[in-house]
Amino acid sequence: MTDATAQLTTADGRPLKAALAASMAVRRRRAFLLVAPLFLFILISFIIPIGQMLLQSVHNDTFSSAVPALSAWFDENPQGSEIDEAAYAALAADLKLMKAEKTAGSAGTRINYDVAGTRSLFTSTARKADKLEAPFKEAILAAEPKWDDPNLWRAMRSASNPYTIDFYLAALDMTRDETGAIVAVEEGQAIYKKLFWRTLSLSLEITALCLLLGFPIAHLLATLPMRKAMLLMILVLLPFWTSLLVRTTSWMVLLQSQGVLNDLLVGIGLIDDEGRIQMMYNQTGTIIAMTHILLPFTILPLYSVMKTIPPSYVRAARSLGATSWTAFRRVYLPQTLPGIGAGGLLVFILAMGYYITPALVGGADGQMISNMIAFHMQKSLNWSLAAALAAMLLAIVLIFFWIYDRLVGIDKMKLG
Repeated sequence: MTDATAQLTTADGRPLKAALAASMAVRRRRAFLLVAPLFLFILISFIIPIGQMLLQSVHNDTFSSAVPALSAWFDENPQGSEIDEAAYAALAADLKLMKAEKTAGSAGTRINYDVAGTRSLFTSTARKADKLEAPFKEAILAAEPKWDDPNLWRAMRSASNPYTIDFYLAALDMTRDETGAIVAVEEGQAIYKKLFWRTLSLSLEITALCLLLGFPIAHLLATLPMRKAMLLMILVLLPFWTSLLVRTTSWMVLLQSQGVLNDLLVGIGLIDDEGRIQMMYNQTGTIIAMTHILLPFTILPLYSVMKTIPPSYVRAARSLGATSWTAFRRVYLPQTLPGIGAGGLLVFILAMGYYITPALVGGADGQMISNMIAFHMQKSLNWSLAAALAAMLLAIVLIFFWIYDRLVGIDKMKLG
């Protein structure tokens, strides 16, 4: 028998190996076409925005693009060089360019991130730029003596490079001194590390409370008869049918000093009218409201895991002499760990990035880092600092996600 006659073929005479390869190629193309819309959606709405955020946190060319002459002087003269007549001549040329292109405000705003009050310095000097004549150092200092500040020149040198880590330094409550060395900011100006710590601690507290409250509810859902379990499940899912803003404002009505809860405590005599409990505009209000809002995100993963645990396991442990507590601790609880991990991780991630609830009920003491990110995006317009804060928040979440993967395993995560 020759090789040609021994080769397997399909009904239409094609080699079987080639036909199988063609069939697999068609299946791969179909699979790709099926996932392509989801991939494009993730790429456009998730991956690209995160990439832009990370780039924005280290790149800001607002100042460097407006001062080409000064940037060239900084490149030619290392840190510590004397601010000579050539530097002021370059500054005068750039101020004239800023006036012509109307970029003095934006360039000054970039330096204002490091040295307060410099935006008005740039705009006022730029208006006088056409009158500046050599010697430029004397002319500029006569127009605005603040240009002699070494810290201002340090900030301009740093901003003359569009790529910088200064925004991450600011996010860590650090800055550069007049020599360019990295130093911590003054105690009264350090706010971001405190906010990061508050965000982390509040998120962990809320996660712990959600697990403590959600575990018995999920266990009850998993053990009740189907009809009663479905009724209880409707009550669990009911908050999802109500606007987040409505739920948050409802807690404001309940928790404020003249609210329903304080009126009830006064009415039953537990407290007097002057001893009303302050539960609004502090961390207490933030914890209560966010625990209520995020509780379903804990119950659902726990329920999905508990529903698959056979009740016979616990009964078998009891029949072998184990107490109820021992059977729960050594048989039932270990099997719920994937649900505990998934629910806890989901609540923690959501709590770390929450914005509306802390903004409305948190006040100054209950604000989280997300509120500061929103402030820099909407009010101060320091998008690079907002991006650096957001990138650090993302890094913290990824670290906890990695810890979860090491302890529990992503492959064991069950979300419902």
